[in-house]
Formats: sequence, structure tokens, C-alpha cells
Amino acid sequence: MTQGAGQGPVVRTATLRDFRVPPYAQVPVQSQEPQSAAPQQQEPPSAAPQQHAPQPQEPQAQQPQPQPQRFQVQQSTEPGHPGNAVPEGETPDGYTPTARDLPVISRSGPGDTVQVQINPSETPAADGLGPLYVVGDVHGYLDELHAALTEQGLIDADGQWAAGNARLWFLGDFTDRGPDGIGVIDLVMRLSAEAAAAGGYCKALMGNHELLLLGAKRFGDTPVNSGAGTATFQAAWLLNGGQKSDMDRLQDVHLQWMARLDAIELEDEHLLMHSDTTAYLEYGDSIEAVNDTVRETLTRNDADECWDLFRKFTKRFAFRDDGGPQAVRELLSAYGGRRVVHGHSPIPYLLGEVGTEDGEDGARPVVEGPHVYADGLAIAMDGGVTMAGKLLVVELPLHD
Repeated sequence: MTQGAGQGPVVRTATLRDFRVPPYAQVPVQSQEPQSAAPQQQEPPSAAPQQHAPQPQEPQAQQPQPQPQRFQVQQSTEPGHPGNAVPEGETPDGYTPTARDLPVISRSGPGDTVQVQINPSETPAADGLGPLYVVGDVHGYLDELHAALTEQGLIDADGQWAAGNARLWFLGDFTDRGPDGIGVIDLVMRLSAEAAAAGGYCKALMGNHELLLLGAKRFGDTPVNSGAGTATFQAAWLLNGGQKSDMDRLQDVHLQWMARLDAIELEDEHLLMHSDTTAYLEYGDSIEAVNDTVRETLTRNDADECWDLFRKFTKRFAFRDDGGPQAVRELLSAYGGRRVVHGHSPIPYLLGEVGTEDGEDGARPVVEGPHVYADGLAIAMDGGVTMAGKLLVVELPLHD
């Protein structure tokens, strides 16, 4: 169905992080080499979200528009959910730390969160399906993904599906920062077909970096209203680890696949999502409504709408600190399930174990497994592979 995973050695690259949604307006970004535009498609008409959305048309590539030489930055006044509030002592919304000044998140005391050892349940799944596995943020680290899937027995030495009727969910963020994001997408697409043929399935959720790559390809340097000034998807993509090799290899089939991903799903009482934010509640009061609204937003191909979606899905830390458990309960009340399982916010930052991504302070992230917190209601799955942490592939449920 698709090409196999990309070849070539894996080389770690030092990149920046999207710790907060930035205005990107302070530093104008020079235009990059011209991008190869996908064939022009007929753009569907604008329409209000419906409960049952039609299958979206293929994403439409647009030529970048000239980059403004200067931007005006305005302070965002957007109200936020209490779980998204900026803790005292941290920088305000709109600030993007560089690789040199990422904050260490101080915890109030020992024992408020825990990393757990994995003791997979041996209870068979309903409907004759096999065990449920989830994968944290991959960010282009194809070799690490191969190793983690092989260790769990999900693929064989040749990278083929080997797990029969098992179920595998990726929590989003396949590209950027790492060396082979397109190779990761190709692998996930291929495993989806192989797993289905074996009686199982391999599925994926929409991460903020999928929205970022789609936006960079479609809109380039087209100015958008960021809520904190003027921004562009191209600038945001480059600042947050966009890889030219991924853009060069990006094909229509990858764009179509990313644009049709679900944003949120429920599996075995686990509410699966990419971002640790309550922003999903702004897109619908049911899982179906959220997924329909996100797909329809992308189908309309409006730069400002897509930016707003990206901006909201980039929020994080809604489930930590005092307001965290209540934020999780709001999501579970709306969408069902007993626990939220998410990626997006690296476990080393949730634990305050490192101060910079490249570890210049001598600290190396220590991630042994998923991170259970918010009174046991949330499971964090981003092991921080971009900072030499661990790419997590685990079986659910966890027993802590």
C-alpha cells in the first residue's frame, strides 16, 4: 500500500521544543527552498461542523506567500482552563524557551506522582481481539521505534507485523526533531495493513506535530492570527524541529493519512489522546463530535482555523498540580473511560528531572516506564526520546 520505512543511519539532531505555543513574531523567518506542491484539488465549500462529517477531500497544497518583514506582537488575553494555568514562577503564554532555557518543573513534594513498572493484564479483550498496546511520541526516531516494537513482540526482525490479533495505538507526533519522520509514517501505515490482515489492528491519533506539518505544507509563510500576534506555520514548523528531509519526501498519501487521523478514542476504558489538555472539550461533547469537527476544520483548509486547532492542541500540563485530577474528570465525564492516556508532555519534564533538552547540565532523563499521576487518573507516555530518554511501547492496563 505504501513504501517501506526510510533507510539510512539515524543521527540525533539538536532541535527546539514546543513547550508553549509561541507568537513566532519576534524573528522573521527567511523563505526556505521552494516546496514541491501537490496537485491542485477542488477545495470543498465552507460548512458548519455536522455530527457525521463526509470523508474529507485530499489536502490542498498552497504556494507560500511573501513573508512580512516585521510583526506586531500582542499579549494573549485568552482565558484558560484552570488545569492549563501557568504555575507561579513560569513564563507567560506565548513564550517559547530555546534548547538552553527549558524550565525545571518543581514538584510540591515526594510521592505525588509515580512511574510504574508494567504488569500487563492477562484478561482477554472483548470481541476476540488481543492485548492493547500504546506508543508514545516517536518524533522521527525510526530505529528506536523498531527496537521498542520488536522488544514487545509486535514486529519481527524484518519489521513485519508479528502480533496476530493484538491492538496497537500510536498517540501522535510522528515527525519533527528526529531524522526520519516520513519513514515512521510509512512504517505505521504498512503495519496498519499487516495487522488488519492478521486479525488485529494498528491505529494512530492526531498529534500537534501532524497539524504543524500539514500547516507548513499547505500554508507555508501565509500569515495567521496566532492569538498573540502574527505567525506562520512555516516559522512554527522550523522552530519546533521541522526537518527538510521530511518535507522533501512528503507525498499526497502522507498528507491524506495525517488529515484523516482521529483526535481522541476510547479503548478498554482508556481515553486515548495526544495532548494533556482540556482543549478537546471545545470541539465537541462526544468522541465522534470531536473527531468530526477536527476533520472538518482541516477540510475547510482555512489557515487561521487550522492554526487555532494547532495552538489549542499544543497546550499542556492540564493534569498536573492541584487542578489536574478535576481536569481529567471533566474529560472522562464527557467522553467516557476510567483513565486518560496521553503523550505530548515528556515525562522528564513532568518529573522535573532535566533542565535542558541537550542535558548540558549533566542530567540525563531516567524513564523506566509510563508516568501515572493526577490521583492515578492520567498516564503519560512521552518518554522523551528526543532528549535521549526512552520511546515507550507498553501494554494496557497498567497495575500500580
